[in-house]
Formats: sequence, structure tokens, C-alpha cells
Amino acid sequence: MKKLTKQVKLAAALAMGIAAGFLIPTNAAFAESQSYEQLSGEWWQWALSMPVADNPLADATGEKCMVGQRGSTWFLAGTFGTSTATRECSIPADATLFFPVINSVAFDTPNACGQDPTPLPSAFYRGLAADFINGATNLSVLVDGKLIRQLHRVKSKVFDVALPEDNLFAAVCEPYGGLPAGIYSPAIDDGIYVRLNPLAVGPHTLQIHAENPSAAGFVLAVTYHLEVVPVVSR
Repeated sequence: MKKLTKQVKLAAALAMGIAAGFLIPTNAAFAESQSYEQLSGEWWQWALSMPVADNPLADATGEKCMVGQRGSTWFLAGTFGTSTATRECSIPADATLFFPVINSVAFDTPNACGQDPTPLPSAFYRGLAADFINGATNLSVLVDGKLIRQLHRVKSKVFDVALPEDNLFAAVCEPYGGLPAGIYSPAIDDGIYVRLNPLAVGPHTLQIHAENPSAAGFVLAVTYHLEVVPVVSR
């Protein structure tokens, strides 16, 4: 019971409300080989792989939005350690966007962050992540002033995360012995996500709001000023 109590406290600290998502009508070209379940795990692998100084989750202005992006799918980040953010971000016109409205991650940390050496099963973490999302309410997304109603609840596949030395949870875990760089598994995500076809060239404004009254009165509000730029083929 002592082990579970410690891990519940840690999981509560790892449960992050991440707001950054919107949806507009799509067509047949929307279909991709990667599933939402796979992409949600890849989103966390992207978000947690960068040190705090370069991490888009800790970015107040949007200047880090291009960090770690690769391929035809771009991720947008929410926030970490604050409830509001206003960002400016340029994205290529041929990029599919994938991002959460609100999400939660939990992962095993034997011998770190207060957990004893005994691993805990993925089912335990799946329940913790789901509890946070089950309490989400007042979710709203505006794109250029228009309310978007379609959002996707996603339960990820089991995945692993590679944390750098100055990772997002290092400070959170400091009272529990820290969380050093390394590979951690199993990791579980639960959240509400969107995958979006490439946007038209030009400016777009994205506003996101999410709440979870059961999680210490969690409230999040994020605004993205997106500039979609043309891709020049040579």
C-alpha cells in the first residue's frame, strides 16, 4: 500500500492537462496509416524527449514550436506548469497537424521519483490516466472565431519515453529522489485529440479551453496565432 500511495502521488503530478487542438471538416485525403492510438504515444515521446529549455510545452511565446518536428505530421503542444499561453507559430502548408485538447500521461519509474524497485503494470497507469480525462469538462475550441465540436477520445497503446537529464518532471520529482535521464516503460496516455489536414496558407487563430474541477481546480486556456506558409518545390 505504501508503494501504491507513492505512485498515486507521482501519477497525479504527471497527469498534465494539455490543450492544443482543433478540427475542421476533412475529406478522403485525411486518412493516414498511423492510428490515433499510435500518434498519441508518439506525441508524448516528442514532448518528453526535449529538455525544459527547448521544450514546446514550457514555451511562453511559440518560438520553440518547430523543435523536434519531422516528417509530414507536426505536433502542437499545450502547457506545463502554467494555465495560460499565447504563442505565434509558423507551420508548413503541407503539414498534417496532430495535437491534444486535454491529455494525461502516466509511466513506471522503478527506483526513481519515490517508487520502489518493483515495477507496476500498465493497467495501473491506464486507470490513473483515464481518471484525469474522465473529469474533464468545459472543453472548447475556436478556430478563427468558430466553435469546433468534433473531438476524439483516445486511449494510447503502451509505449516508452526517453527523458533527457533536464526533463519536465525533474523538478516535480526532486522531493522524491529525482527523475534521471533514461528510458521509462510502460507509459500510458489518455486524452482528447485531433488530427487535421493541412490548413490553407495564411493566418489562423486557435483558442482552447479545458477544465477539470476534480484536479485541484485545473483550468487551461491557450491561444495559438498560426501562420501557414507555402512550401516551395524545387
